Amino acid sequence: MDEQKRHFSRELLRWYMNNRRDLPWRRQQNAYYTWVSEIMLQQTRVDTVIPYFNRFIGKFPTATALADAPEEEVLKAWEGLGYYSRARNLQAAAREVKERYNGEVPDDKAAVASLKGVGPYTTGAIMSIAFNRSEPAVDGNVMRVLSRYFRLHDDIAKPSTRPHIEHIAQELIPEGEASHFNQALMELGALVCTPKSPACLPCPVMEHCAGRIAGEELILPIKTKAKPPKPELRYAALIEGTGPYEGKVLIRKRPDTGLLARMWELPHLLAPKAAQLTGLPDDEAMDMLRGMLHADGIEVEPVERHVDAEHTFSHIHWQMRVFRCKGTDTPSILPEGYAYIRPEQMEGYAFPNLFLRLINQYFEYEET
Repeated sequence: MDEQKRHFSRELLRWYMNNRRDLPWRRQQNAYYTWVSEIMLQQTRVDTVIPYFNRFIGKFPTATALADAPEEEVLKAWEGLGYYSRARNLQAAAREVKERYNGEVPDDKAAVASLKGVGPYTTGAIMSIAFNRSEPAVDGNVMRVLSRYFRLHDDIAKPSTRPHIEHIAQELIPEGEASHFNQALMELGALVCTPKSPACLPCPVMEHCAGRIAGEELILPIKTKAKPPKPELRYAALIEGTGPYEGKVLIRKRPDTGLLARMWELPHLLAPKAAQLTGLPDDEAMDMLRGMLHADGIEVEPVERHVDAEHTFSHIHWQMRVFRCKGTDTPSILPEGYAYIRPEQMEGYAFPNLFLRLINQYFEYEET
């Protein structure tokens, strides 16, 4: 086992130094950059993150700048990445860093681990990558690589598996090489030891990979499937303004708490429980939308079914039926939480991905 571990650490580092990607957060050892990149990379591909990271750092170059920014600006900079609680937690933690540590991410594991939204993996990544501390940084990529290399049959979906793999990962870190080694381990999982089609032949550690030798590289890691997200049928109103609001679309601000808090959307509602599977006839769905908006002081005349769309969250799958409506008897002062906007005003509001896509598609179509 010792030779297997030594081979892994030696060959992995050698491979990484020759093959590492040029990523913007790697160009300097900056703890804030490492932190922002690791939060963005959760549930998101590297290629997607790169332009977001560059724009985000351009707007908020330090933890203090992020702490002092209006939340709306932070959410707008995050728009399109999804999982918006990540952005809110990041800003809340940046405020902690400003207040407690003079705006500098502390070189202290307990302090970093106590920051809002920073779990064991992110703590390990910051401490090892930014400060070169010998701390494991175990995410899904790392669990997959080590499960295959050491032929581990523990279910990586179970929380009880993580401590064992963290112990192995820490033992593998060469003295003084934590920063490069942990990035190398992540890189191997991202580029070579991939989930469905591991590239065993060019893998730098294939010689001692127990999973490959046993012919189990496609079986490992063992991972029980998560419960599928619950489907929800919803009806949305895409309301075209009339009179002083001609050329605009009506949007609504979400509540201060809960899913997608304080972001903007098309007004919508959950279909009745009895209609979740089959849906209502379009005229009944439009009547429901008219009634919901009337209760908020907004008068509309539904016109037609416009488009169907969908979006999956971690626990819910929204199936959205969107109906085009015309605003009627529009008050000069809209109820609180509503606004009519033109395309050029989109930059002033942060939208969840689904509604950003729907509204942009509508405006693009109207311009043609």
